[in-house]
Amino acid sequence: MATPLHLSPLDIAERTVITFPAEIDLGNAPVLLTEACTLADERAESSRAFVLDLTGTTFLDSQGVRLLLDLRRYLRLYGASMRVAAPPDGAARRVLTLSQVRRDVPMHDSVEEALRACEG
Repeated sequence: MATPLHLSPLDIAERTVITFPAEIDLGNAPVLLTEACTLADERAESSRAFVLDLTGTTFLDSQGVRLLLDLRRYLRLYGASMRVAAPPDGAARRVLTLSQVRRDVPMHDSVEEALRACEG
């Protein structure tokens, strides 16, 4: 089954939740990055924080890690913050921990927890 190439955004106050697909890899990471940057462009005036929902992501390779780091840099151009929601026992969280992305990008166990952290 092919992985969808479209992201699902949800705007909540001055925050945007972007839900990523089950698999993020070399085959779809460039398209997903372009789409995520477009979503950021469209929300430059209204969103100060972006939560990346990886709770349903079951596969993440090095291109997926690069996508997250590139998106973080892009969001900083707008002065926006980025947080990641990924279950502690999930594949995405393990990859992000091993690649040391956790030291640069705040990680949360759920989207709700990440949204609460954006408030403070």
